[in-house]
Amino acid sequence: MNITLLLVFIPTFFLVSITPGMCMTLALSMGMSIGLKRTFYMMYGELIGVGLVATSSVIGVATIMLKYPTIFLFLKYAGGAYLAYLGIQMWRSKGKMALKLDKSCDFNISKKSLAMQGFITAIANPKGWAFFIALLPPFIDDSLPMASQLPILIFMILSLEFLCLIIYATGGSTLRKILQDSSNVRLINKIAGTLMIGIGIWLASS
Repeated sequence: MNITLLLVFIPTFFLVSITPGMCMTLALSMGMSIGLKRTFYMMYGELIGVGLVATSSVIGVATIMLKYPTIFLFLKYAGGAYLAYLGIQMWRSKGKMALKLDKSCDFNISKKSLAMQGFITAIANPKGWAFFIALLPPFIDDSLPMASQLPILIFMILSLEFLCLIIYATGGSTLRKILQDSSNVRLINKIAGTLMIGIGIWLASS
């Protein structure tokens, strides 16, 4: 691996990852609604999606997919509609992800559903694919074997992404703890629900 390229790569992708986007906003919203621990399941799905997008961008699959945008339509609209539906339920202090008015933490949403939300959000955004196509290839050293570079770059991308997701989810979880009393539970649900609705609209319209 070219050390010079790697030293430029790390701060570049950290700044990209820490910038508010769909996945970071989703982590913030879930941190508020279900807490940091359960948000990790969404993160795992999101990281799998990011790894798939990044790898595909390097090997050229993303170029083909971007030529056929209809591939994304079902994921975009279905995923966006589902996230918006969850947001509306949270805003009304109802549903699987809403913080209960009796302070109960018995969330019914499954680990698999949380992971799928993260995965779909990561792969269903064409802008994400286009971004990796534009930014990742310049960090590939043509004089070195691709097989020795790609795993390192993907590992660094996922590590930086995971760190940023934790930062956002921790922020949401901390805000939840500050506000969580009988008079503020509805406010937490409304804030988290509004963010979730926004992500759904953002995903569907991107």
